[in-house]
Amino acid sequence: MRTALGDATASRERVTTALIAWLDEDRKATPLKALQGMIWQQGFAAGDFTAHLYADAVDWLRTWHARGHAIYVYSSGSIAAQKLFFQHSVFGDLSSLFSGHFDTTMGAKREVESYRRIAQSLGVAAASIHFLSDIEAELDAAQAAGMVATQLLRADAKPESHGRHPQATCFAEVRLGAPPPLPSETGR
Repeated sequence: MRTALGDATASRERVTTALIAWLDEDRKATPLKALQGMIWQQGFAAGDFTAHLYADAVDWLRTWHARGHAIYVYSSGSIAAQKLFFQHSVFGDLSSLFSGHFDTTMGAKREVESYRRIAQSLGVAAASIHFLSDIEAELDAAQAAGMVATQLLRADAKPESHGRHPQATCFAEVRLGAPPPLPSETGR
């Protein structure tokens, strides 16, 4: 946290004040997200809360997984927090649906290079990745990195949209291509 503040000697009070300010700003800072993950861990373990997901999202994640699509999460929340979220959803433990997770250690979600790093770490062409988000700037970055991008426009949310990307109001409207062949099918 002190590194993120640029002050190796920052007092506990200064760190606390900064964390509260970041919460108020909804800043996607890696140290804040790590702390939130620790809080989630305690809350989920105690059964104090469960993670909300849209029912259609769960249905389609299960369908895509069954059809052989590798599903990854790229979130501003830490990887540990993402795993907790999907393990403790209102639909039960969904963690088996996911092939992996990415967080801001890959870079900011609005930076093109972050998406290039993800494709490189997966060892696949960016064009074979379909990125979903409600945030247009994230979609712009993913598309600039060569990914297919679809904007999710839920009725209960009002994300900014200039129509630069295909849009879907629910997961049933998202059109994925065929899943890439498994490594055993390509001789790797």
